[in-house]
Amino acid sequence: MEVLKECSAYLSNYEVLNILQSIKANKKQKMKQNQLASITYQTIRYLEKTPCNRQTPEKIRDFLKALEPFKLTKCEKLTLLNMCPKTPLEIQLIVEDSEDRLTDEEVDSLLQVVANYLGEDEQDG
Repeated sequence: MEVLKECSAYLSNYEVLNILQSIKANKKQKMKQNQLASITYQTIRYLEKTPCNRQTPEKIRDFLKALEPFKLTKCEKLTLLNMCPKTPLEIQLIVEDSEDRLTDEEVDSLLQVVANYLGEDEQDG
């Protein structure tokens, strides 16, 4: 497979899950290949076990708005959204040069934002 347009758009895990579930649910679309059906099934199965399964467009919008003060890159925001870190070490691995860009208090605040907007709902835990 050849990449024609590198990084023409970034998709969150939530968006991928949503697209694939729509494809799966749309019985009118004929799958030309069993391979596509298998890839769709396996990807949905994987993504349903990740934090994106609990996300909604509203939660994502509110989360991204809450991230504005942190001056993060689009890729860092996307990774935070997809991974939902819970420890300072995870933040360090996601945010480039985090030791220089974020204070310990900002790291704690960032983890709190993730927990507040993307954390497990009470019925999940």
